[in-house]
Amino acid sequence: MAKIYATGRRKASIAKVWLTPGTGTMSINGLSLDAWLGGLEAKKLRVKQPLVLTKQDTSVDIVATTLGGGFGGQADALRHGISRALVKFNPELKAILKPEGMMTRDSRTVERKKPGKRKARRSRQFSKR
Repeated sequence: MAKIYATGRRKASIAKVWLTPGTGTMSINGLSLDAWLGGLEAKKLRVKQPLVLTKQDTSVDIVATTLGGGFGGQADALRHGISRALVKFNPELKAILKPEGMMTRDSRTVERKKPGKRKARRSRQFSKR
C-alpha cells in the first residue's frame, strides 16, 4: 500500500504526516518521538493517543515534519494529522476517533492585541490619585 498523507494544524503549528503499514516506528523531523519531545511525557502521550485508541500503535509507521509554534502546538498538530491519516488508512476508525475529539481542528488561537491596551485585554493600571 502507498504512503498516506495528512495535515494537522493547531495554533500556529502545522504537522505533515506520512503513514505507511509497518512495525510502529515514529520519526518526527528526523528524530524519534523520545528524542524530539525529550522529557515531556504528557505531550508524548497526546501524540500517541490516536494510535493507542485505535490499536494501530504497532502496525503503522509514521514519518512527520512539524513547523511553526512551540512544542505544545506542534504535538497537538501532530495528533490531529495522525488521526486524519488513520481515517484515510481505514475509514472505520473514524467511529473511534471522532467521539474523542481527535478529528476536530482546535481553532483556538491567541487573541489579537487591541489599541490602547497592553495586551489583548490587559489595560494600563488605573491611578485614582
